Amino acid sequence: MANAATHNTNGFRASDLSDATLEKYNRPGPRYTSYPTAPVWKDDFGPDDFEKYAAKAEELARPVSLYMHIPFCESLCLFCACTVSIQKNKNVAIPYLEALKREIDHVGKLVSKTRPVIQFHWGGGTPTYLSPGQMEDLFGHTRERFSIAPDAEIGIEVDPRVTNRAHLETLHRLGFNRLSMGVQDFEPKVQEAIHRVQPYEMTRDLISAARQLGFRSINVDLIYGLPYQTADSFKAAIERTLTLSPDRVAMFSYAHVPWLKKQQGAFEGHLPDGMEKFRIFREGLEQFLGAGYLYIGMDHFARPEDELAVAQRNRTLHRNFQGYTTKAGADLYGMGVSAISSIGEAYAQNRREVPAYQAGVDERGIATMRGYRLSQDDVIRRAVIGRLLCHTVIPKREVEREFAIRFDGYFAAEMHRLEEFRGEGLVELSSDEIQVTPLGRIFIRNVAMAFDRYLHEQQMHRRPLFSKTL
Repeated sequence: MANAATHNTNGFRASDLSDATLEKYNRPGPRYTSYPTAPVWKDDFGPDDFEKYAAKAEELARPVSLYMHIPFCESLCLFCACTVSIQKNKNVAIPYLEALKREIDHVGKLVSKTRPVIQFHWGGGTPTYLSPGQMEDLFGHTRERFSIAPDAEIGIEVDPRVTNRAHLETLHRLGFNRLSMGVQDFEPKVQEAIHRVQPYEMTRDLISAARQLGFRSINVDLIYGLPYQTADSFKAAIERTLTLSPDRVAMFSYAHVPWLKKQQGAFEGHLPDGMEKFRIFREGLEQFLGAGYLYIGMDHFARPEDELAVAQRNRTLHRNFQGYTTKAGADLYGMGVSAISSIGEAYAQNRREVPAYQAGVDERGIATMRGYRLSQDDVIRRAVIGRLLCHTVIPKREVEREFAIRFDGYFAAEMHRLEEFRGEGLVELSSDEIQVTPLGRIFIRNVAMAFDRYLHEQQMHRRPLFSKTL
C-alpha cells in the first residue's frame, strides 16, 4: 500500500521531463469523468432505460447525488466548451425553470425519500444568472421532493461578474456551503482575448463577502494554455490568486477543441504550446506546492486539511462528472439540458438544446437522449481507472478480491503497455501494485488510457475527440 508521502508531487523536478517525453505523451486523451467515456455512449438509450436503471437503484437504496444544469450566460467566454445558451433577455429562464421543475417532479417519484441526498450541485452556464428569488424557488421545489442530508455538500458555480451580495445571502440561507468561481487568469490581455474581463478586485470582494457570510469552502478555477499567456504572466496571476487563500484550486489545461466549439478558432496563432505550455503548468504546480497546497491530481489542488486531501490519504476519494469528490457510492441524477446521470451500471444524458430538452420534459417528464449500459468488463475497468486517478495507485489484490479475477492475467495486454511507462519513469510496477511516480502524475491521463479498451476505436475517427493531456 502506498504511504501518504506518495500523494504529493514534491519529488518531481522539472528537469525530469525531457522535450521528447513531453512530445510523446502530450496527446489527446479523456479526462475520465466517466468510463466508458461519452463518445462510446449509444443513441438507443432512452427514457425507458433511464427509468429501468432508476428502479434497480431504488432497490439497492444507495445515497443520492443531484446535479442541475443552468445553461444561461449573459456573454460567451471564448474558451468555454460547456453547454451554454447566451441570452441577454432573462425572461428565457422562466419556461426553462418550469421544465426543470417538472423534471424534478418526475425524477423525485423514482427516488425514495429514505435515500439521503449527500451531494447537490448547480452548474452551467452561470447558475447566478438566475435571480435570488428564482434560486430560492428552485431549491425549495427540490427540497420538497428529495431528502437532503443535514451534512450534504451543496455547491454552486458562480461568476463574480454577475453575482451580487443578494445572491450570496440567498445561497447561504438555503444551505449552500461550497462556492466555485471561475477566474481563469488575471492578466488583462488574456482576459480581453477570451472575452472575460474580470478585475482582481471584483473576485477579491466576492470572496470576502462569501467568507463574511460563512461559506465553508471556496474553490477558484484557473486555466493554463490560454492565448497570450506566458510563464511569467501566469506566475503573477497565481500570486494574486494566493492572496485570496482559496480552499481548493482547479488549474485546468485549456481544452482546444475548435472542431467542437467554433469560437475557439479565434485563438489560433496565439496559444502557448509544447514546452511553453508546460512551463506555464510547472509555474502553477511549483507555486501552489510551495504555498502548502497538495496536488490531488488531474488539475486539482487542496489544502492539507481539506476534505479532498483527507479523502485521498484515506483512499476514499471519488471522481464523477463534477470532478473529485468525497461522496463516493452515490447514484448521480443529472437534471437540466445536457445533464448526465450515473445510476448503478448505466449513464444517461439529457438532450443538449434547450428547446429539445423542454419538449422532451413536456412529453415524458424526462429528456434522456442517449446513454450507456456498462458490461462487467466496463465495471472492472471503471474501478481500476478510478483508483488510479484518485489515489495514484492500483492495489492488485484489492481488485482481485472485489471482482474475482487474477489481475495480471486479466490485464496482460495492459501490463505490457505499462512497461513503456515504467521505462520512462512514469510508473513503478510490482507484484502487488501499480504506483504512479511523481513525474507520472503529470501524465496520469496517459497511464489511465492504457486501461481503456475503447480508445483505439475512438482514435480511428478522422478528427480527435479529446483535448491534449497537458
